Amino acid sequence: MKKAFIFDLDGVIVDTAKYHFLAWQKLAHSLGISFSEEQNEQLKGVSRVQSLEKILEWGNKTISEERFSRLMSEKNEEYLSYIAKMDAGEILPDVPRILEHLILENQAIALGSASKNARAILEKVQLYDKFNTIVDGTNVSKAKPDPEVFLLGAKALGISPENCIVFEDSVAGIKAANIANMISIGIGNQEVLHEADYVFNDFTEIKEEFINQLVATKIV
Repeated sequence: MKKAFIFDLDGVIVDTAKYHFLAWQKLAHSLGISFSEEQNEQLKGVSRVQSLEKILEWGNKTISEERFSRLMSEKNEEYLSYIAKMDAGEILPDVPRILEHLILENQAIALGSASKNARAILEKVQLYDKFNTIVDGTNVSKAKPDPEVFLLGAKALGISPENCIVFEDSVAGIKAANIANMISIGIGNQEVLHEADYVFNDFTEIKEEFINQLVATKIV
């Protein structure tokens, strides 16, 4: 059986969420808005435009379109300054083990991320060549929970959505996988990701036998 395994990037392969938090926090403080890690959770899997709109809403602030665009650029520059220093040491535990197992089993592997910096990050952490196809923020027009990013990944691999397995750390991402009729695997907190078909704290809990069972499951 040939299946497609689609990975989100932030919080699944690498923990760039911490860098997004620092960059958004700096932006929020410049506007006189307090910004907590709990609020940052709500921005996971959400586009840059929607994220800034949420922060302004939390602070009850209104700004011009020109300043809005400028702030988005500043936030991205701040974020890029962090990821420029990334290396393979930033890969989350056991991600390489799972990727290598999938390659050994001749399974299709895709990246499905809202990040426009996904390719640069994969290059930095030396995982770029592990993926058969990459769908990122430069390819999609609709943010999760819209399933566009995952459906494009499935199409590029030539595998039906029912035969795709998605690894996600965000509620929006799990919803997108479920809407696409794919198997959803949450990486993170069970209570937060309860809509997923399966939830693991991280990849250290995922055994090769579990992956093999997903591959062997026949979809009618």
